Amino acid sequence: MGKSVQKITDRVSLIASADTWIEGDAIQQLTKTSELIGMQRVAGMPDLHPGRGYPIGAAFFSKNTIYPALVGNDIGCGMSQWQTTMKVSKVNLDKMVKKLSDVESPLDESWSDYVNEQKARRQINIDSFDKALGTIGGGNHFAEFQAIDEIYNQSAVNELGLVKDALQLLVHSGSRGLGQRILVEHVAAFNHHGLQIESDEFTDYMQRHNEALRWAELNRELIALRFLEATRTSGKCVLDVNHNLVCQKQIDGIDGWLHRKGATPSDKGCVVIPGSRGDYSYLVKPIENVGNTTSLYSLAHGAGRKWKRGDCQSRLSHKFKREDLTRTTFGSRVVCGSKDLLYEEAPQAYKKCASIISDLVDAGLVEVLARLKPVLTFKTHGECSS
Repeated sequence: MGKSVQKITDRVSLIASADTWIEGDAIQQLTKTSELIGMQRVAGMPDLHPGRGYPIGAAFFSKNTIYPALVGNDIGCGMSQWQTTMKVSKVNLDKMVKKLSDVESPLDESWSDYVNEQKARRQINIDSFDKALGTIGGGNHFAEFQAIDEIYNQSAVNELGLVKDALQLLVHSGSRGLGQRILVEHVAAFNHHGLQIESDEFTDYMQRHNEALRWAELNRELIALRFLEATRTSGKCVLDVNHNLVCQKQIDGIDGWLHRKGATPSDKGCVVIPGSRGDYSYLVKPIENVGNTTSLYSLAHGAGRKWKRGDCQSRLSHKFKREDLTRTTFGSRVVCGSKDLLYEEAPQAYKKCASIISDLVDAGLVEVLARLKPVLTFKTHGECSS
């Protein structure tokens, strides 16, 4: 491991250089989590920031006990990247924005057969959240058309089937209200206590958790397909990974359970680590080495917040009008009809993604394959629901 690895305690590692700014509250939360019963080791990523009791941008490895609260309410939140058949040179932003007028409403009847077929294939039996399928949601979720800006490893990019002049689509969403309901019901019954593996409660949670993962993956696919349909193009899925989940894992010979809360897996192939809507995103290839046990087979899942949501408007409103935040220094467009969200998700509220990637490279965890820049970022037309 390189210089971008800090040992906070015997159980707590931080994958970040000394120059990377991380709130003290986040490190305190990380350390506190390491003290949970059965917890073997925790690792913070360079995008680590405080959450509601537990840090975001971290992985947690436990034995004999799992902690649903560490996964959180958006089970299966993750990223998928699609390559479209549209050429970047053919993009007309004004026309594209107009074509996205109906990508938030529930899917209409024309989608029913496909949705039902996919639900059956993926063993998704729950129907009560069907209206949310194919919708992005609020918070930091988005769909973003991107252009490949720089290629650093042409052969690896070729292996993925990526073409530089093809418009890319990155989708970030999860299990919407389904994951929220699962966590709320767990907390109501067990507070934030863990569940002993092989107990009835553990079995019940994992069944619901795994279904929520499958639901989130289908949701991202449907979001991508409706954005492709709306812009009159087609495409193929290049990669899809979950950032919030718990799964079995053996680390250093110990059979246990790996929780990720806003952490990209390093054991699922190439991944995209996104910047803010006014920053580059990076396609990276995880490097298999001994460092993966320290990082708990995880990577950063984005640039990481540096400002609390509630502080953004007061920090920015005297400098930027609402309209100013709908365009970026790249010349890209932002569709976001929610004033609060427009300020909360402003590029200034996030760290520079290049610094996050630099820490991962210095730690020997990734090779950077390509850099992508935003073309059009879609959040919501109005006051979106979470």
